[in-house]
Amino acid sequence: MGDELILPSIKLPGPDLLPPAIELPRPILEVPTAELPNYKPIVVPPSNLQAPPGVESEGEEEKTTQPEVRKLDIPIINFEMPVPSGEVVVTAVTTAVVAVATTTVAQSFFEPIKKKVQKFLQKKVDAWKKNRQKKKKKKKVKDSSAN
Repeated sequence: MGDELILPSIKLPGPDLLPPAIELPRPILEVPTAELPNYKPIVVPPSNLQAPPGVESEGEEEKTTQPEVRKLDIPIINFEMPVPSGEVVVTAVTTAVVAVATTTVAQSFFEPIKKKVQKFLQKKVDAWKKNRQKKKKKKKVKDSSAN
């Protein structure tokens, strides 16, 4: 109990036993340079630019007018609801029909595959469970025979 505590240690050689340091040349780094991008300035005409008097324009743009929005009047609640144009309705109906048809065809195609995969996986799970139960029984018999 009165013994002094001894800590493990490693004796390293002194500075006189170490080899001299290797002299490495200092790296010379050049000052980085960059090429600045140059571009031709874009001239943007003012928004209120007009042709001078007496000059005819090449092709005057026709102003497009917004089609009048049809509205459906609901008399009970006094509410006007906008009705979409025929083109919009045709596009929406076509999209819906194609989506439903695609889903129906895909479902009838994937349903048998899904059932086969499900059966295959269930067989694998059942075999794994059975194998696990056999291992447990063997281990139990081993443990009981060892006692």
